[in-house]
Amino acid sequence: MKDVVIKKCMNLIKKYHDYDDIKLAEIEYGLYGIYLTFSKLIIISIISILLGIFKEYILFLLLYNILRTFSFGIHATKSWICLVSSTIIFIGLPIFCKYIEINFIIKIILGSLGTIFMLKNSPADTKKRPIVNKKRRLILKSISTILAIIYTIISIIIKDNYISNSLLICLLLQNILIAPLTYRMFKQPYNNYKEFLLNHPDFISKV
Repeated sequence: MKDVVIKKCMNLIKKYHDYDDIKLAEIEYGLYGIYLTFSKLIIISIISILLGIFKEYILFLLLYNILRTFSFGIHATKSWICLVSSTIIFIGLPIFCKYIEINFIIKIILGSLGTIFMLKNSPADTKKRPIVNKKRRLILKSISTILAIIYTIISIIIKDNYISNSLLICLLLQNILIAPLTYRMFKQPYNNYKEFLLNHPDFISKV
């Protein structure tokens, strides 16, 4: 099914656009990513509906992806690993957030640590998507850190227990996924922009 959909999309693109092979390869890679993302979301959404936590799941997913957009982080190397890990995270953690209560002092400690590590480690790129522009990395780091501060403050002052927990857990989750130790555990390269610039010295003048 996946290959059929991608092939039809690529045929349409080739019909109306005269792209070279490199550009077409980039588009095809992007289409695969979009397809896998939406198919994964549909499966997890159905599971959340069956478990009666659809609203909690949507809120958690939204809060997490806001952070992820600017701080990036590690990706699964295979689509089935991504599906399994995403299901565990986006089903398990909303349930966890729904039923636990975090002490006020613990929230301050966890939020503060989360902010410090976000400042230190974000943005964390991948080998396929190195963030080579220095100014862009600085902007992403700044936004990620500001978001971490906002998440921490709101989690402390808001009355709704689920939202408070979700903000804090999303922050901690994203800190795990951008940590150098996590990259090493899954044998993935860290700070990939350095390797890219080392192999493409002529690119430095453009960034």
